[in-house]
Amino acid sequence: MANPGAPLSIKYLDTATAYDLWSSVYDTDSNFLQALDSLEMISLLPRLTFLIASPKPWKLVDLGCGTGRNTVHLVTLPDVEVVGLDLSPKMLEVARGRLEAAAPGGGFSLRVFDVSKPGGEVPRGADAVVSTLVLEHIALGVYFEAAAGMLKDGGLLLVTNMHSEMGRISQAGFIDPHTGEKIRPKSYAHSVEEVVAEAGKNGFEVVEGFCERGITEENWQSFGPRAEKWVGVKVWYGGILRKI
Repeated sequence: MANPGAPLSIKYLDTATAYDLWSSVYDTDSNFLQALDSLEMISLLPRLTFLIASPKPWKLVDLGCGTGRNTVHLVTLPDVEVVGLDLSPKMLEVARGRLEAAAPGGGFSLRVFDVSKPGGEVPRGADAVVSTLVLEHIALGVYFEAAAGMLKDGGLLLVTNMHSEMGRISQAGFIDPHTGEKIRPKSYAHSVEEVVAEAGKNGFEVVEGFCERGITEENWQSFGPRAEKWVGVKVWYGGILRKI
């Protein structure tokens, strides 16, 4: 079983503030869970687009787009309108630069959006919503209610998350390069069973998955040295849901 240990100093911040700070190193701090998620998205994203039943052009939403790690793949698809949402303005600044380089002709919009706060402007009529490593920071009922409101009937939701087995031991966070402190935002350890049950309450059915992934003696080196201490632990799950 993993024994992650603890840094000398941990600072707990609200999620927006934590991710604003994280934005400067988010893509370079060797986060193995991001690496695993990106690997899984190589097969999940094409599967999502295959399953979209509505005709093009499609409206695609990246809910919690961060630095645009997945959004950049969406904007290169033909005949799509892409909306990237994130509660961190600093993460969106990084995403904008990445997307402008990948799609200089546009076809995307980015906006600050906090799914946990009612009253914000919500994109409607989406054919699909992509949301990766976001659910950890949001109460399940709030999350699925918001996602359902964005999607048209029959629309698809691709969701991935930190596995609750890992979440019961640790949570998302990073070392602030300026202070050396471990920064942690608010987090929940949502299990697969809880996610599926809450999704059902909000009008979703499971179409693909949920697949669960762990770190093993055979694969940890593929994700960098930070993965070794998680050998034997399930760290990730993901799947595709449909709004009924």
